[in-house]
Amino acid sequence: MNVTVLQFPGTNCEYDAQYAFEKLGANVTLVWHKETNLPENTDLVVIPGGFSYGDYLRSGAIARFAPIMETVSAYAKAGGNVLGICNGFQILLEAGLLPGAMKRNDTLHFISKYNHLKIINNDNEFLKQLEEGDIVNIPVAHHDGNYFIDEAGLQDLKDNDQILLKYCDEKGNIESLNGSVAQIAGISNKEKNVFGLMPHPERAIETLLGGDDGVKMFQGFFNK
Repeated sequence: MNVTVLQFPGTNCEYDAQYAFEKLGANVTLVWHKETNLPENTDLVVIPGGFSYGDYLRSGAIARFAPIMETVSAYAKAGGNVLGICNGFQILLEAGLLPGAMKRNDTLHFISKYNHLKIINNDNEFLKQLEEGDIVNIPVAHHDGNYFIDEAGLQDLKDNDQILLKYCDEKGNIESLNGSVAQIAGISNKEKNVFGLMPHPERAIETLLGGDDGVKMFQGFFNK
C-alpha cells in the first residue's frame, strides 16, 4: 500500500497522517504542493488537515490552485482514491472534486473535541470495514466545517449514497455539531473514489492518544 500525503504552506496534519498510515503498514511519501507529479505507485492520495495558506481567502480556496492539484484531479478522474481530511476536504470542495461548500461554524467558534459519528453508507473503499449504523468517536478541530449544499444537491447525495458520515451522540442519535446541512460530516463523489470528511481519523489511531476508532476507517483502503 503506497500512500502519498500532500503538503501545503500552513498544513499541520501531514505528519499525523504519515504516522497513522505507516503504523498500519503503508509506505508513505510526502509531496510538496509545487510538485507536478505523484509517485507512479500511488494507491491513495491524502490531503491532510491544517490551515493551507492561512485560510486567508476561504479555507482551501488558494490551495486548490497549487500545481499538484491538477495532477490530483487527473488521478481522481482516472479512478484513483483520494481522501481529504478537514482542510483537505475543504480543498476538494474548492477544486470541484466533491460537491458543496464550507461555511463558518454556526456557533462562530472553533470546535476542538472528540465527537461521535454515525456510518451512513459503507459501500465504498473507505468505510467498508465498518457497518452502516456503526458509531465511531473521532476528534474534530475546525472553524469552517459547516457543510452546505442546496436541496437539489442534497437529494443527489442521498440518491447516490454519497453521504458517508453524520454527527451524532454516543447512542447514534443524529445531532448538529456545527450547523452542517443534514448534520453531514463526510461525503464521497458519485464514483466512490474521492472522499472528504471534517473529523480527523488520523488522530484516533491508538488508545494511548484517546481512541483507535480511526483504524477501521483507514483499513478499508488496505483490503481491496
